[in-house]
Amino acid sequence: MEILRVENLNFTYSLSASETLRNISFSVEQGDFIGVCGATGSGKSTLLRMLKRELIPLGKAVGNTFYKNVPLEDLDAKTSACKIGFVMQRPEQQLVTDKVWHELAFGLENMALPSDTIRRRVSEMACYFGIESWFDKKVSELSGGQKQLLNLASVMVMQPDVLILDEPTAQLDPIAAADFISTVKKLNRELGLTVIIAEHRLEEVIPVCDKLLVLENGSILIFDETYKAVSDLRGKESILCAMPAAVRLFSRFDISTDCPVTVREGRRFLEENFSFNVKSLEREYYSHSSTPALEISDGYFRYRRELSDVLHGLDMTVYEGEIYCILGGNGSGKTTALSVCSGLNRLYSGKIKVFDKALSSYKGRELYQNCVALLPQDVQTVFLKNTVREELSDVNADFSTLPYDISPLLDMHPYDLSGGQQQLVALAKVLASKPRLLLLDEPTKGIDANAKLGIISILKKLKAEGMTIIIVTHDVEFAAMCADRCALFFRGSITSCDVPHRFFSENNFYTTAINRMTRHLFCGAVTVEDAYQLCLKNSKA
Repeated sequence: MEILRVENLNFTYSLSASETLRNISFSVEQGDFIGVCGATGSGKSTLLRMLKRELIPLGKAVGNTFYKNVPLEDLDAKTSACKIGFVMQRPEQQLVTDKVWHELAFGLENMALPSDTIRRRVSEMACYFGIESWFDKKVSELSGGQKQLLNLASVMVMQPDVLILDEPTAQLDPIAAADFISTVKKLNRELGLTVIIAEHRLEEVIPVCDKLLVLENGSILIFDETYKAVSDLRGKESILCAMPAAVRLFSRFDISTDCPVTVREGRRFLEENFSFNVKSLEREYYSHSSTPALEISDGYFRYRRELSDVLHGLDMTVYEGEIYCILGGNGSGKTTALSVCSGLNRLYSGKIKVFDKALSSYKGRELYQNCVALLPQDVQTVFLKNTVREELSDVNADFSTLPYDISPLLDMHPYDLSGGQQQLVALAKVLASKPRLLLLDEPTKGIDANAKLGIISILKKLKAEGMTIIIVTHDVEFAAMCADRCALFFRGSITSCDVPHRFFSENNFYTTAINRMTRHLFCGAVTVEDAYQLCLKNSKA
């Protein structure tokens, strides 16, 4: 049975000269699990917001959207608010109360439901999502993964028929992201919940989707069953590069079998089509410079005296001219470490040196004058002006080298941009200071795979010019492709550090899909390119 229908939808933002959505038409059956993908700025977030009346952005809309054959604008307030649920990209934007239990009850209270009904629904939902152990906590004390799970639970307690999710795993570590997607799929399977999810991290999403909707420049490029849609992407490199690793590896070969989507299917594809006589690639030995750019010795930090340590005996050395990626779970202390390195927070015990000079010895603005620059996780804190043009002009930023044409965005307000567009504009602004040490906190968050490849190219060019780059990221494939060394953060300190092919090969969960797919078949393959080169050496032909 049809539950949602979009007919000839066009949308143009206020003050924008071009349409964001063009002639969008599709229908959604009850119980469908639909993945929405496309490049940054292709219209994914705008389309999802057009399906939720309360979130429709300001601008000119032409066309119709129906929920159970009723136009969205004709729905009564209760149906509109409760039956179409929405989970946003940034968890903090959706949280409205101070306590976990109150967040779960808030929507039901606004529905004026009886107290007994509220208690029953809240307790059931807390049990289902495993929230009992932090039911009485303050929302501010939760990790990113817990906040996003709470947002999902707070929507589900309203008993929606449709659940819309806009890049819900963008700020989650790999384990939390996989758990979150599994939970959403479980809701779809067990409750018959209709799910529409937009994502850039498609490794976990594509295998659980029934259908795939691919957007390109505001129009629908493909809308079909997942396996058929994925097969039709061959040759469309700008979108194909975002697909799961098994799809990308398969597309490199002219082999007439069904396209694999999951790790298991990718492994079967390898076993059936290649031998494994050559197990590993010859690699150059990585040797860093002898001069440290950043040294932290036995560092301790806590946000308040009565709280526990966030950084606990942290020792970290990053050498000049290297790209150093830090991975780890939400709440492990990665972002705090960057804030300490940039001078925004200070250790209460331990030492930090930046370019062989104690951090405390930098006076006034000396640390930030062609020395250290930080791109924060919340890039909106970087924006101070009313238009992108003013933002970039204010710091004499050169945006011509970015992997994405932002000229159409110049007259837009920074807050009107998509999450990925905001990342790219903020990166251009931070690079304008020409730092020697660049600190990046989740620089690929909300960015499509094609733009991500462009960012890798930029970072490697900056490294070649002598810049040292420290990156906190949840994107394991990004780290595998660009890092000289990777480190794992756990409970406020670094537990392991190595070059990518050894670092990821020794992990089970903090590793790439290619490594899981090729483990015990090949040694040290962590990227699609690694696997491709090994396949060429092991062809059965």
